[in-house]
Amino acid sequence: MLSKRIIPQLLCRGRKLIKGKQFQSWRSVGVAAQAVRIFQQRQVDELMLLDIGATPEGRGPDLGLIEELTKVCFMPLTVGGGIKCLDDAKAVLRAGADKVAIGAAGVSVIAEIADALGNQAVVGIMDYKEGSGHQWIAKELQKSGAGEILLQCIDREGMMGGYDVETIGRIARSVDIPVIAAGGCGTYDHMLEAIKAGADAVAAGSMFQFTDSTPRGAAQFLQQHNVEVRMP
Repeated sequence: MLSKRIIPQLLCRGRKLIKGKQFQSWRSVGVAAQAVRIFQQRQVDELMLLDIGATPEGRGPDLGLIEELTKVCFMPLTVGGGIKCLDDAKAVLRAGADKVAIGAAGVSVIAEIADALGNQAVVGIMDYKEGSGHQWIAKELQKSGAGEILLQCIDREGMMGGYDVETIGRIARSVDIPVIAAGGCGTYDHMLEAIKAGADAVAAGSMFQFTDSTPRGAAQFLQQHNVEVRMP
């Protein structure tokens, strides 16, 4: 049995760490480099960094930031934001990232990257409104070559009220690649619920930034509930 992964998710705009709710009301809460150093000390499974400002601002990924972070970040790092083509993806990986994250609108880009660099290098992002979790989008991401899917519920993002477990289950049953649950995590119980629904990994942002919860605490809790995890 493969271990379930616990993934801290950092949203940034440039070098600033951002806190948002439901994909809006963004506010600065620190700097990305400091958060990465903390998670490195905590020996997390992997880390996800999404630059939410890159695409709206019409710029590419901040390669300098990625290079800076990977000097102190020795766990697998997924980077998303502003990656519009194969050359962008290659540049991000050369800068030190292990995977790139691409939105569902870029399935042709996902296909090109997966064909050139391998499925394991691409995470397909599926952002959706609650009640509209279309399986066909997930299937299209899988077909395009994504190695896994980041399933993000817009309505629950930043709210810490729990994942959309119904959609997680439906999507997990419809594809043969790992599903990362994201959007809404506020407690260790929420992680357990998502994994029971079919998630292969659970991503959390606000919970790790604004509560006393830690990746190690999450791993201990899941292990106590018979979930195979890697203990930091």
